[in-house]
Amino acid sequence: MKVYYIWRDKKEIKMKRSRKRKKNKTLSRSKKGLIILIIITVLLCVVTILKKQEQSKEYTENKSDYIDSVKPDIDVELLTPNEYSRPGIATNKITGIVVHYTANPGATAMNNYFEGLKDSHITKASSNFVVGLEGEIVQCVPTWEIAYASNSRNIDTVSIECCHPDETGIFNKKTYQSMVDLCAWLCLKFDLDENDVIRHYDVTGKICPKYFVENEDAWRKFKSDIGTKLKKLEEYQ
Repeated sequence: MKVYYIWRDKKEIKMKRSRKRKKNKTLSRSKKGLIILIIITVLLCVVTILKKQEQSKEYTENKSDYIDSVKPDIDVELLTPNEYSRPGIATNKITGIVVHYTANPGATAMNNYFEGLKDSHITKASSNFVVGLEGEIVQCVPTWEIAYASNSRNIDTVSIECCHPDETGIFNKKTYQSMVDLCAWLCLKFDLDENDVIRHYDVTGKICPKYFVENEDAWRKFKSDIGTKLKKLEEYQ
């Protein structure tokens, strides 16, 4: 009888050990499966976040009949695609508007300096818009393409080059009003406000636009005028 009990005890021990091993294997597989599931979930979350971040950087603009109806008079004279003034590189989401001055007293909005760079190769320069001495607005580069104007901010801003009659850099009334109207409309188009309007100076420290750099009160007044115009546009939206 002792031999039988010993044999039975050994068998039960073996069975318990076997069940324990199976249970451990099952737990081990469950743990591995859970770890894999967690890793996959984390990876999916990371991919989703990266996609959203990428989408948030993509160019978008507000479109509506109202926005079209309040658009200032713009003469679209797009530059010929070329590597010196219109490289055709897509912009990111527009986060600002950069104001410049031509630094060339008496120059008009319709001069062909930017267009001529495709042949002269003197430098790389352009602007999305140019505002002339008569208040005329000329678009040279689409807002969804970069213009060579604002250095590190080319990729996420719209640039406006503004003509001035003399060395002081002061803009005349017609030019000034068109600058205000264009900036306010672009703010409406890209979900911006007057605080998103900056000077070339604010990007690089260059004295541009000269009058607004040397006269901070005039710059603050300009931004205030944009804000006032924008509020009027938004009231009727």
